[in-house]
Amino acid sequence: MTVTTVDNAAKKGYYGAFGGRFVPESLERPLEELSEAFLDAASDPEFEREYMRLMREYVGRPSAITECLNLEDKLGGGRLFLKREDLNHTGAHKINNAIGQALLAKRMGKTRLIAETGAGMHGTASATVAALMGMECVVYMGAVDVARQAPNVSRMKLLGAKVVSVTQGQGVLKDAVDAALNAYVEDPEAFYLLGSAVGPAPYPSMVRHFQSIIGKEARQQILDREGRLPDEIVACVGGGSNAIGLFSGFLDDASVAITGVEPAGKGLETGEHAATLVVGSPGMIHGFKSYVLTDENGDPAPVYSISAGLDYPGVGPEHSYLKDSGRATYVAVTDEEALDAFHLLCRTEGIIPALESSHALAYAIKRLPRMGSDEILLVNLSGRGDKDMDQIMALEK
Repeated sequence: MTVTTVDNAAKKGYYGAFGGRFVPESLERPLEELSEAFLDAASDPEFEREYMRLMREYVGRPSAITECLNLEDKLGGGRLFLKREDLNHTGAHKINNAIGQALLAKRMGKTRLIAETGAGMHGTASATVAALMGMECVVYMGAVDVARQAPNVSRMKLLGAKVVSVTQGQGVLKDAVDAALNAYVEDPEAFYLLGSAVGPAPYPSMVRHFQSIIGKEARQQILDREGRLPDEIVACVGGGSNAIGLFSGFLDDASVAITGVEPAGKGLETGEHAATLVVGSPGMIHGFKSYVLTDENGDPAPVYSISAGLDYPGVGPEHSYLKDSGRATYVAVTDEEALDAFHLLCRTEGIIPALESSHALAYAIKRLPRMGSDEILLVNLSGRGDKDMDQIMALEK
């Protein structure tokens, strides 16, 4: 399969039949300006140099890869490696994209950032880069997520951002995106720093571009360490930015299987889940075409996940394309499986994963025993679990 290049996708706004830009007329001009500015920046060596400088000196990249020797001994089967995005400054992959977009905002002369967040990691990353670059920042967050991700709310406020609690709808990530898009419509001179590989063009391509550093590093690191590519790569999928970041480094390697893991919540049969690619169908959400979970009226359905960063009823358009093309496979794991994986990694490797990442780990724990002893499974550990401590402790009472 020949992968659509970043520039082509950004210019056309589509991955196969998915993507596009379906927005109010008031957003057409600012989004076209954004697209032109991104393409110009992406081809400017000076922009790339500054981005990479901050990745090294501020974020702490390259992030490590870690072999889970204790877990391998316990489970048997194949070898398990983690790409350690949890070791980044702010504790997750979100900072890669936030710095890239903030540099672009600065290049465009913007001084105000608008962002949405679910688990709070993108909000924290946005607040961080706003402080770094001397910008104002307003973060929209669902009221439910404000309650369950209190540590990140405190961090955002400490960094100088204004956090707006969104009470409309379910008060979760979709509703935060709705509110942020509405704020952008009202203030198109601000810069909307979108956190995942979703939304109207050019956002999916732009986020992919800045997150592709994950896949580039991981590919080179595993080659340097093992002299070969992994047999399978795995990442959790909500909107899909950490996953597309990892996947982008291996899409042209036919020998590497690609698996995305969605939240099955309380079970697919209960309807309380956010397994968009596993259960959903093509549709429209937030100004783009993709797979969507819909209700009986064809509107985006209420969704659920124990993980605040995964409860989104849509998914990035490139993931929809990868599913339909057959290049990637998408599965779902339950809350219970994710929690079990969370505890297992903590107790065997001394690494506390985010609940989002724990979904990918849950799949890996089932997959590893079925692999040969010389086979390699590489999982993107998208973030650390500090933000989930209150939620985890409450569940254990």
